[in-house]
Amino acid sequence: MKTPALRPLTLGAAAIAVTLMLLGRAQAGDDDFYPPVTDPLTVQECASCHIAFPASMLPAASWTRMMGELENHFGDDASVDADTTAAITRYLVDHAGDARGQPGKLLRGLRPGDAPLRITELPKWVREHDEVPRSEWTRKDVGSKANCTACHIDAAKGYFEDD
Repeated sequence: MKTPALRPLTLGAAAIAVTLMLLGRAQAGDDDFYPPVTDPLTVQECASCHIAFPASMLPAASWTRMMGELENHFGDDASVDADTTAAITRYLVDHAGDARGQPGKLLRGLRPGDAPLRITELPKWVREHDEVPRSEWTRKDVGSKANCTACHIDAAKGYFEDD
């Protein structure tokens, strides 16, 4: 029979175990975790149409190029005012995959100086998804390769492991 004094210890140990399990998912070496966008303005503007892709998924040159071409953002006009554009660009560049302190995991295999606009065309992304049949990308509930949340339910939280 457990004594009442041991009950808080048991609950505390359980809380620690759950916390360690959750933190384990986001270890620095985890190839499936990309720090999610935390800037409210960037989330507001980008996530109004798609998930706010983690800035570390592209190099700074890509984000600068993309933010400079918002009037033709993959066939849509995603233009915002100049101050908003500058603020979002600053956030994305500061957190880009080639920025100091960022993991840059998805940039493996990318040539220095390249500024790709599509995450789905990065060599590492292509290697990670080469087993996905073409028919999966065209399913109505998926729609395109850019719809990460169709297969990775926690993508908006930065987790891109296979679900």
